[in-house]
Amino acid sequence: MEIERQLELPATPAVVFPLIDDLAVYPSWMALTHAVTPIDDQGPPAWDVELRARVGPLARSKRLRMVRTRHEPDRVAVFERMERDGRQHAPWVLTAQVRPVGAASSELRMHLFYGGSLWTGAVLQRVLDEEVRRGSEALLASLSSASQEPPGSCR
Repeated sequence: MEIERQLELPATPAVVFPLIDDLAVYPSWMALTHAVTPIDDQGPPAWDVELRARVGPLARSKRLRMVRTRHEPDRVAVFERMERDGRQHAPWVLTAQVRPVGAASSELRMHLFYGGSLWTGAVLQRVLDEEVRRGSEALLASLSSASQEPPGSCR
């Protein structure tokens, strides 16, 4: 399964990037990321991520250990599933890219690849697409309201 979205945002890459390079921030704008906890261990930054999506009266959830494997400030962040239990797991790879568009806007392009079978199927695909759509709207709304505040105001 692959999902790719792009979104133009009313903020510079320097403002957008901190919202996408730290998975612990995602729950503030992406409900699919139900819970995210930073993991304090050796190596690159890692997070324990619980994804949760509602399918009718039921909820599907999945726990992943995600590691940031590529980091180019204000440009690119890539996160990959890397469990430490010695077993073979389906790959999850999230790539987030930001580029400037004009003087005060950015284009955010996100690509999610999942190589397993638990989160597949037409119904679940529609649910995930809807969650991503809502997350995009929430991110856009938060940046739009922040850009309309008068200079020097506090949120």
